[in-house]
Amino acid sequence: MAGDGTVKLIDEKGIRLDGRKADELRPVSIKIGVIKNANGSAEIRMGKNIIIAAVYGPRELHPKHRALADRALIQCFYRMSTFSVNDRKSPAPSRREKEISMVISNSLSSVVLTEKYPRTTIDVYLQVLQADGGTRTASLTAASVALADAGIPMKGLIASVAAGLINDQVVLDLFDIEDQKGSGDLPLGYCPVLDEISLLQLDGVFTVKQFEDSLNIAIKGAKDLYEIQRDALKQKYTDIRAEVEVPEKPKAEEPKVEPKVVPKPVLKVEKPKTEEPKPSEDDKREVE
Repeated sequence: MAGDGTVKLIDEKGIRLDGRKADELRPVSIKIGVIKNANGSAEIRMGKNIIIAAVYGPRELHPKHRALADRALIQCFYRMSTFSVNDRKSPAPSRREKEISMVISNSLSSVVLTEKYPRTTIDVYLQVLQADGGTRTASLTAASVALADAGIPMKGLIASVAAGLINDQVVLDLFDIEDQKGSGDLPLGYCPVLDEISLLQLDGVFTVKQFEDSLNIAIKGAKDLYEIQRDALKQKYTDIRAEVEVPEKPKAEEPKVEPKVVPKPVLKVEKPKTEEPKPSEDDKREVE
């Protein structure tokens, strides 16, 4: 944090420069399976941040002397693209990138069941395509989803977001200007399933109350972010199911055959003819 709190970043109504309230997250979207050659992958867009996470493994570790006999080694490689910031960044890994790689690796190790894959490595690559503050927390969020996409057994997902101080007011999810000109930030990694904190850092000077408020608002934001992670994973498997299942063809309706009405035969009853009696001989004589 380079700021001293003198730059006005929030107005009297509690509205920040980007129009958010103090306790609001930036717009977040997560896509699963964006890298086809990886075992698992995810893309997160958080504000103007665009970060891709790719997971490879578990696989054999080289050199072999680094392998752990009782569990897998999680290796993270956090990198910022040269074009991800306004001033061109050197392509060589910086000290900050190495530190963030280690922090994310340690955080993920707290939830991944590494004991199921001894003497192997799980490699997590994090590439920042566009940076807008809070890239370490967004990267941790994306890495957790990518591990789940790879089918790595985990105790739970980690949702990560930062809280901080701007003009001595606690706010959630700092973006670039707030990160640079604010007076403190507190990145947090939280696993709602375990109710455990896997990452907690602090930069700046906080009072005890400011620290407690920042921690509480960050946990609340992480829980909201966790729901977005879950929805993204559910959507992936919903799409897979739709692709696999063949929809049943609707049965063609059989043409309705109206029953033929056979007219009943009309029976004609003929009256028996009555024979007239023949005249007798006496009658003939009388007629003559």
